[in-house]
Amino acid sequence: MEPILLLFTLLEKPFQEINSFVTMKYTDNALNILTAKFYKGIGNTWIVKNLKGNESVETIVSLLNRTIKTEPTSEDEFERLKRNFESKIIEKFEKYCDGFVALGDPNFPQHRGNVKENERPIFLYYKGKLDLLSNDNSNITVIGLLNPVGNIEERERKIVDQFVKNGATIVSGLAFGCDSISHQQALDSNGNTVAILPSPLNNIMPARNKGLAFQIVEEGGLLVSEYGTDFKSPMELSSRYKERDRLQALFCDTIVLAASYAQNSADLHPNLQGKKLDSGARLAMGYANQYNIPRAVMYDEHIDESNPMFDLNRKLIKEQKDITIITQDNIRETLEKILNKQSSVNRTSTSYQGNLFN
Repeated sequence: MEPILLLFTLLEKPFQEINSFVTMKYTDNALNILTAKFYKGIGNTWIVKNLKGNESVETIVSLLNRTIKTEPTSEDEFERLKRNFESKIIEKFEKYCDGFVALGDPNFPQHRGNVKENERPIFLYYKGKLDLLSNDNSNITVIGLLNPVGNIEERERKIVDQFVKNGATIVSGLAFGCDSISHQQALDSNGNTVAILPSPLNNIMPARNKGLAFQIVEEGGLLVSEYGTDFKSPMELSSRYKERDRLQALFCDTIVLAASYAQNSADLHPNLQGKKLDSGARLAMGYANQYNIPRAVMYDEHIDESNPMFDLNRKLIKEQKDITIITQDNIRETLEKILNKQSSVNRTSTSYQGNLFN
């Protein structure tokens, strides 16, 4: 079969059929942390404060019994729960997932930035090359609108292509619009890309991007998720999207906003009143600010000044001095600066046009 026909044939297959014979990789430590989280009152903060990784079951049970308010647990009960989790995970995910890792595992990705204990990642399911999240890798998150119009896509693609040519891995959230554009352009530029999901790996969201998810893995990329179960309510799904947005900030060296509405865009533009405006990009940029992750925005004042799709970009530029601005004229030098971990630019004037560097 011709290679291109084989590719299309594979893309038509259900995601679960790909690599269905790969043995899942995980450690006893990862199972211990997953099991500990089962107990009522045990969350990420408790895990981060009490477990460094690779503690014995005896130690973990002793620590749990100092915290849980129900009947004390035992080593036998903990082991029983752990083996139950293990069998269920393998049964559920062996066709979808290469493995899972937890805090304390040697290959657990180290987050960037400064983050509160309750917001630190402690457990990830993955499919693909987990080492793409390594601190040794240059990771750039590129995010934005669900429905970009005009020349936003073309401009975003140029930025992603330039990052890839300079050796960066592109991180995003597999959403429609700017997320999908960044993933696809990374692949088109023969680069690596990482998709962070708000759903378990056996139920890719959005469903229409399953083909893109498979392509990411097939071409050497990575899918990661904190979740092993489906959401039970719209409120829980909303919370998962927010948690996904925080990971987009924590697993990158710089986060780049292509375009986004601001929180008050509906008030500024009467034609937007009553419409549901994107919030994911705003949240991710907000998390990056909290964590001291460098931020950049795509913006050209002469063509974007009155475009509501750049309201958030403008707002960030006006309110915060540490924002790097990527224009159509300065892409190459600006991206080189970003990849050299220079998170701020010296503006030659307050009009921030043309070349931003001295």
